[in-house]
Amino acid sequence: MGFQKDFLWGGATAANQCEGGIFEGGRGPANVDVCPSGKDRHAVITGRLKMLEMDGEHHYPAAEAIDHYHHYKEDIRLFGEMGFKVYRFSIAWTRIFPNGDEEKPSEEGLEFYENILRECKRYEIRPLITISHFDCPIGLIKKFGGWRSREMIGCYLRLCETLFTRFREYAVHWLTFNEINMILHAPFMGAGICFEEGENEEQIKYQAAHHELVASALAVKMAHEVNPENQVGCMFAAGAAYPCSCKPEDVWEALLTDQENNFFVDVQARGYYPSYAVKRLAKRGVFPVMEPGDEEILKNYPVDFISFSYYNSRCIAAPGKDREEAEGNLFKSVKNPYLSYSQWGWPIDPLGLRITLNQVYDRWQKPLFIVENGLGAVDSPDDNGWIQDDYRIQYLREHIRAMKAAVEEDGVELMGYTSWAPIDLISAGTGEMKKRYGFIYVDKQEDGSGTLKRLKKKSFDWYKRVIETNGEVL
Repeated sequence: MGFQKDFLWGGATAANQCEGGIFEGGRGPANVDVCPSGKDRHAVITGRLKMLEMDGEHHYPAAEAIDHYHHYKEDIRLFGEMGFKVYRFSIAWTRIFPNGDEEKPSEEGLEFYENILRECKRYEIRPLITISHFDCPIGLIKKFGGWRSREMIGCYLRLCETLFTRFREYAVHWLTFNEINMILHAPFMGAGICFEEGENEEQIKYQAAHHELVASALAVKMAHEVNPENQVGCMFAAGAAYPCSCKPEDVWEALLTDQENNFFVDVQARGYYPSYAVKRLAKRGVFPVMEPGDEEILKNYPVDFISFSYYNSRCIAAPGKDREEAEGNLFKSVKNPYLSYSQWGWPIDPLGLRITLNQVYDRWQKPLFIVENGLGAVDSPDDNGWIQDDYRIQYLREHIRAMKAAVEEDGVELMGYTSWAPIDLISAGTGEMKKRYGFIYVDKQEDGSGTLKRLKKKSFDWYKRVIETNGEVL
């Protein structure tokens, strides 16, 4: 049976990781601009090292990234050549509202994204637009403290209204926030939060998340009012959490990990705070302050579909004896001895994707969309500029097979699949350029040098064939 005929194959990027051009087009500064590469990156993205301006001591990879700002026509042409049915990209908030709180949007910023949408239409590629992909204006961080403040909701909804109305004829698929659960792991990158000494960091993170949840629900309401054809999804960082043994304490810890990971989507999909979260957050004194009407807003405007990133599963152990750790998508876990690992120490677990698809679909019973999945690796062109990335093909082939089994054999309702990323770009976790994901190589090096020339890798034609055959030829 295979995938449905209109299955949406494509790729995904984020503005802050590919666009560059941060000083062009009237764009204002954003939190993602001031996340440096190198040793201080983790302290900045977690809100423990306050950095709201660039200095001369750090390298800021988002400043130029891969210069998609000037290369978008070439890049989308290549996506069209691969046969993309959908392209997931995000809006740089400060291209539209440079400080975040202006009454009127920037026409120059809107025209830039309208040009991207025209190119997509030219190649019959549907856009899937992430409204906020780790993107918060510095102006709103300085004024309100980022998403810790409820004032952010109104600013965000002004952005939403602008996008929904201006791009109505181009786009009907939207995501409100990227990896909303990352607010717990990287609160500055995820929500523009910097912590002051002595603050209750956990309470601030859950309060900020509540503001994003209310904003997301109101965005769903607005999207449906502007265009009844609009479909709005949530997005979270997913990955099955395995207990590292059948010891009950390990199983319990894995269950808690899953609940923490799923909590925000429970709210976005079901429309209310689940009882486990109410009890535990209240007991820890960190349950968010709600305003009258919040519960009704969450209840009345759940998302239409659920999207997620999947890079790896996690192996969870109860606190106790030290165990060897494995890396992952901004959070670590215990090393799983049954899996192989990427060059960056991430577990490679295709079956984990099938398990995750089943768990997510069983839990929420809404259409699913895999919007990030890929392998970060060092790619080295030969003397002829050829990149033979068989390791990437193997990774994606096995994950697509697992995805296909979830659809064919398990009955999971899946809308589409966008690989991360179709073109090399800056790594969100490390800020590195050498950690490459794309089917298209970009001549941009770790020190910022390079011609920015685009080269097709071996995986380019492989993925083109996958799309042509709707996943039949892998």
